[in-house]
Amino acid sequence: MENEAKLEDEIDVDNNVEEEEGNIKIHIIRMIIAVLLVVIAHIIKLDTKYELIISILAYIICGYEIVINAFKSVFRGEGLDENVLMTIASIGAFIIGETHEAIAVIIFFQIGEMFEEFSMDKSRNSIKSLVEIMPEFANLYIDGNVKIVKPEELKIGDTIIINPYEKIPIDGEIVEGATTLNTAMLTGESIPRYVTVGDSVASGLMNNDKVIKVQVKKEFKDSTASKILDLIENATEKKSKSETFIRSFAKIYTPIVCIISALTFIMPSLFQYLFMHMKPEFSIWAYRALTILVISCPCAILISVPLAFFTGIGTASKMGILIKGTNYVEVLSKVKTFAFDKTGTMTKGVFEVVGIHHCKMSEDEFIKIVAHIEFFSNHPIAKSILKYYGKNIDINKVNDVIEIGGRGLSGVVNGKKVLAGNDKLMKDNNIDFIECKSAGTIVHVAIDGSYEGHILIDDVIKENAEKSISCLKRLGAKKTIMLTGDRESTAKEVSDKIGIDEHHSSLLPDEKLKIVEELIKDEKLSFIGDGVNDAPCITRADVGIAMGGVGSDTAIELSDIVLMNDDILGVPKAYYLVKRIMKTVYENIFISIGIKVLVLILSMIGISNMWLAVFSDVGVMILAVLNSMRLMRINNSVKL
Repeated sequence: MENEAKLEDEIDVDNNVEEEEGNIKIHIIRMIIAVLLVVIAHIIKLDTKYELIISILAYIICGYEIVINAFKSVFRGEGLDENVLMTIASIGAFIIGETHEAIAVIIFFQIGEMFEEFSMDKSRNSIKSLVEIMPEFANLYIDGNVKIVKPEELKIGDTIIINPYEKIPIDGEIVEGATTLNTAMLTGESIPRYVTVGDSVASGLMNNDKVIKVQVKKEFKDSTASKILDLIENATEKKSKSETFIRSFAKIYTPIVCIISALTFIMPSLFQYLFMHMKPEFSIWAYRALTILVISCPCAILISVPLAFFTGIGTASKMGILIKGTNYVEVLSKVKTFAFDKTGTMTKGVFEVVGIHHCKMSEDEFIKIVAHIEFFSNHPIAKSILKYYGKNIDINKVNDVIEIGGRGLSGVVNGKKVLAGNDKLMKDNNIDFIECKSAGTIVHVAIDGSYEGHILIDDVIKENAEKSISCLKRLGAKKTIMLTGDRESTAKEVSDKIGIDEHHSSLLPDEKLKIVEELIKDEKLSFIGDGVNDAPCITRADVGIAMGGVGSDTAIELSDIVLMNDDILGVPKAYYLVKRIMKTVYENIFISIGIKVLVLILSMIGISNMWLAVFSDVGVMILAVLNSMRLMRINNSVKL
């Protein structure tokens, strides 16, 4: 599977776990042996030369790999990496007689490396788990027989069988059976979802109960699981400004500190010899120079920022929040204005016909005519009218249907010219219509140029909509705005109920985009929509967030962040999480750079020693690792 293989390469997945654990154990055993040799030699008070021999043996046992890697780096022209710096510092310590500190440098360096690897493995686990959403096989159903095939071999129209406890290999529609699906892998939600004939199912979901037959609706490369793997694979390629800064800083910092180290050894000795006519204290200045060299190792600096981002994105994925790059983490943390679509975002998009007003003909005949023309639209409003009508549609009675963006439908039913849409459609056709005072979406109907009444349709506000807005404001959002194509009365009612600061109604898609473009001139803006009709706004905003990513190609492709379920509370959760990530990033930067600079100054004036220098590298790395790992404790139950 191409996507899975590429992702495993990206996050460096090791399939041989036992071998990796064995290597860690060997490293620990080698370090213990080295420490024991030094301690024993010191306790039994061997002659200096024998103690030196034992110390060299201990050094070889615990540090030979570092020395070998250092020589490889030099011969490859890779510059002063951490292996080279640690090798020079430790061998230099041996030369000036600081054998214990030489071994300590190597041991603590390896302890830091193990902490780094441990933390990276922990933060990878949530991202690794997403690799597992990709099933390895599919049960292809052909003429009553089942053939085991690879998911990429399936074609649109094929029928597959999903047995209990099997993952769905490709997006499709249930054609036989009913079951419950475990959606936790994609959405982070633990509640199973009941599905039956006619329901769409996404690849990567687990079948909990009964056998179902599914007709393939997408090619493998276009399926949900495949797109998610592509998304995760590319997430680490989009670097934040903080990551870019810290890498640039490390490239400058290391050579500068190495130069300072060299000058610390050379300049004072020359000054003593030339101007003070003293014998240069080479051992003292060499010790200080080697101490500075240990400080110059960039490990703690280089890992501090990427690890926080990597851990945070992994935590987000467990919560059903897919972030396409660390740059979006940084931008969203600075957003102060949130703009929302209404239908399908703040509301469930589940419309119901709640009234038929000013109808001149019988309601049955009226709704029959309207249902026949709405049959040709995929809009939720059209589906609600068809559901209300509840009878079969004779498409032979309908022709010349045209869907007019932002207005409605026109067509011919039984030879009669029918218009069904909003007040703009009526105005465009010079038809006098009757305003509706009730809150809801209005579908005005005109037949052969004469107004025939309107249908009142209402939507359901999502349970967490009001809580989501209040949480955003507590977290630092200054303004919340709702942009909708619905009329003013409906928009005002919804915005008042959920606490939206400002709303704009009766908007066409291009009008929404104009408002978004005006808003981003003042402050950073995040737009939240369903990822289909709101694609231009999602793309134009500083951070576009798509609701209901499962099965939505547009959401996955155009948004910067995808909420893998329809819970609007995912927006403040994402906002809270990115703020925590950035707080951790800044803490790590302060810890890694601040302590190193402090110890560097202390080393130059002779107050610090090599033990403190080791702490400034390995200890600071461990602090950054532990600080970043706190992000793993955040989950869907977080209190906002």
